[in-house]
Amino acid sequence: MTADASTHARPRSRKKKGRAITAVVVIVVAAAMAWDTHVVEQGAQSDVQSGQFSAERYGQEQFPEIAQSVKSRAVEAPELAQALNDDASAAGERYGVASGIGPIFPVHFTGTVGEGKSGIYTIDIPDMPEGTRVRVQTGPAINGTTLRDATGDISFGQFTNQIEYQNAGAAINNAMKAEVLEGVDTAALSGKTVEVTGVFQMINPKNWLVTPVALDVQ
Repeated sequence: MTADASTHARPRSRKKKGRAITAVVVIVVAAAMAWDTHVVEQGAQSDVQSGQFSAERYGQEQFPEIAQSVKSRAVEAPELAQALNDDASAAGERYGVASGIGPIFPVHFTGTVGEGKSGIYTIDIPDMPEGTRVRVQTGPAINGTTLRDATGDISFGQFTNQIEYQNAGAAINNAMKAEVLEGVDTAALSGKTVEVTGVFQMINPKNWLVTPVALDVQ
C-alpha cells in the first residue's frame, strides 16, 4: 500500500468507528428512556411526579376514619348543651378537640328539621336547654374545616404548604358529601325527622353549626 492510500484509509476507518459509537449511545439512551417510562391510565390520579399530592384521594382515604372517630365519641346533644351551659371551658376539655378559635365537638341527635337557607337547616331537638340553636349544613356548599380538624390527628405540618392543607379540608368535605348526602334530597328536608351525627366548632356555645358524618331521614 502506498503512503497516499494509507493516508486516505485512516479517516474512513475513524468515520466508521464514530458512527458505531454514536449508534451504541443512541441505543443505550433509548433503553434508559424506556426503562424510566411508565404508563398512567387515562383518568387516574397520577403519580407521575414523585410525591405529588392528590387532595381528592386524600379526602377519600381520610373521611371514613374521621367519621368512625366522630361516631365513637359523639355526645348526645342535650347532655353536651347542658355541659356547655354549666362550664364551656370544662366541656371543651372533656368532650372537645382543641382547634384554632375553639374546640370541635362530636355530637349526636334526632330532631325535626325547620326552615332552611342555602342548605343550612335549623333542627328542633327535644330536651335541649332553652336558647341553644342547632343548625346542620347539607350543601351544596359545605363550609369550614371542622371535619379535617375533628380528630386532632391532621395538622399543617403534614403538608407541603397552606394550599395543600386547605385543599385537604375541602376534599374531606367533598368525600363526606359523596358518602353521606348523595342520596338525600337536601332541598326538601323541612318538617322531616332526621338523625344526625356530626361535629361543630364552638364559637358561640349556644349557636352550633353541625357538619354531619352521618345523616338519616326517618
